[in-house]
Amino acid sequence: MDRETRTFAERYYRDLRDPVPSGGGGGGPTPSGVTFIQTPNTFSYADFVKGFLLPNLPCVFSSAFTEGWGSRRRWVTSEGKPDFEYLQQKYGDAVVPVANCGVREYNSNPKEHMSFRDYISYWKDYIQGGYSSSRGCLYLKDWHLCRDSLVNDLEDIFTLPVYFSSDWLNEFWDVLNVDDYRFVYAGPRGTWSPFHADIFRSFSWSVNICGKKKWLFFPPGEEEALRDCHGNLPYDVTSTELLDTHLYPRIQHHSLPIEVIQEPGEMVFVPSGWHHQVYNLDDTISINHNWVNGCNLPNMWHFLQQELQAVQHEVGEWKDSMPDWHHHCQVIMKSCTGINFEEFYHFLKVIAEKRLLVLEQGLKGDSGDSRSLGLGLQQAAFDIGRLADVLASVVVNPDFQRVDTSAFSPQPKELLQQLEDAVTAAEAL
Repeated sequence: MDRETRTFAERYYRDLRDPVPSGGGGGGPTPSGVTFIQTPNTFSYADFVKGFLLPNLPCVFSSAFTEGWGSRRRWVTSEGKPDFEYLQQKYGDAVVPVANCGVREYNSNPKEHMSFRDYISYWKDYIQGGYSSSRGCLYLKDWHLCRDSLVNDLEDIFTLPVYFSSDWLNEFWDVLNVDDYRFVYAGPRGTWSPFHADIFRSFSWSVNICGKKKWLFFPPGEEEALRDCHGNLPYDVTSTELLDTHLYPRIQHHSLPIEVIQEPGEMVFVPSGWHHQVYNLDDTISINHNWVNGCNLPNMWHFLQQELQAVQHEVGEWKDSMPDWHHHCQVIMKSCTGINFEEFYHFLKVIAEKRLLVLEQGLKGDSGDSRSLGLGLQQAAFDIGRLADVLASVVVNPDFQRVDTSAFSPQPKELLQQLEDAVTAAEAL
């Protein structure tokens, strides 16, 4: 991020009525289509920040952006199909999660685990059977190929696009060295993902290594018209069930989705809080990342508050009789959501301390840590401002104030003061 882009972004948030929004949108009018970005050498990081990241709008990057990726050479045959023999030889012993697209379990699909070798055998049999099998329509989803130490060099598979390089979620989990949000998806024609918004209201990006996808996008807020009379979102937005106005009383107010066809090699940017449904129109392999940074951090914080409120509502009848009820709500929230308020603070702290170090050294003229983290000084300064805005909201939240922070170091208010002091110091940059 350069100085001009940082100034633009900071002004953008100052001009918002609430720098930590109460909703998940990005502001601005709802688009009627999705921008296609053709040429890498004429589209800068600043262009992406101003045109898509800040206004929270989707876009599609052409296959030219990924033409050098190792996975596009090694995982795919000359006919553009998955290279089953190479993949089976390279990763056959990996244990992978597989969802059955033909079975609905709540608003998702049940998963099993099998060896990648067995999944490839199933996939080949499925094709030979005319895209049908007594085992159902199985989709390999959420495979942590990088986390599972099956890759010695990520550049053998992909090169992280600069547009998505400010990735706090994976930066945080890489520090803990226990998880990540980098996934491989693979499945035959007809596999699909039900209607959903991404975890923690993160951004995501998805590249088709081979195959073709159809995306149905709904801007933030549009999903409200799709709720049934019980307040539940649909499993499949194309189902004729949605025509029942008694079951879906607000359906007449819904807008048609924005449809995107993603070709081989193309890269889709999925904004924060956009619900979507995705189909594989051909035998498809994709690489996907979920990511959070200063632009959607407020949406993550708002989502976590909503998740806690939902838990509190569900167990509200035991509030007066259960000792440590608020603590138990946080435990349940972590079990259901994957993170609670305590871990969210730890997430903020890890990122904040890294950015504060970059700023401190940058102000002294030393950019060593800036280079090692892949950060520019202006990016670090912008991040610090966004962290300060969100942490200021966190420390006054009544439910966060009930969290036992006695062992936290630094204390939340102390970290907030450090961030606010750094914001002042960064004005001179």
